Amino acid sequence: MPQPIRALVAPVLLTSLLLPVLQLMRPQLEQRLKTVCVETGSSGNAALAAKLESPCAQLARPTSQCLVQETADSGRSLAILGDMIRGDLGTDSEVVVKRCLAKMLGLPADSLQAIPLKELAQGFAKTRR
Repeated sequence: MPQPIRALVAPVLLTSLLLPVLQLMRPQLEQRLKTVCVETGSSGNAALAAKLESPCAQLARPTSQCLVQETADSGRSLAILGDMIRGDLGTDSEVVVKRCLAKMLGLPADSLQAIPLKELAQGFAKTRR
């Protein structure tokens, strides 16, 4: 196969090979998102944590689906899998997180890319107070 064609086909093949792996990891991601939601929202209050279980689970499902789909669509699957294995949030992962956040807020997918993720998190934390 000529090099230019191989260069075009390789990312598509890699994405199609990694998508099943990402789908297998989605339940773990969903559980982690739910846990973070409950812990963050309850601030250690056990009664509140119990009340947040269901809403956080409902939020975690579409969020995990978005993250998996955006990861597959971005062509960054291998780098993001590496981030997940390391327990790290690298540049590629940050792009995917921002795209999902924008989509879930009804914004154009790339509208949050220029804003550092830390600033976005701080902005959302301020709205909770």
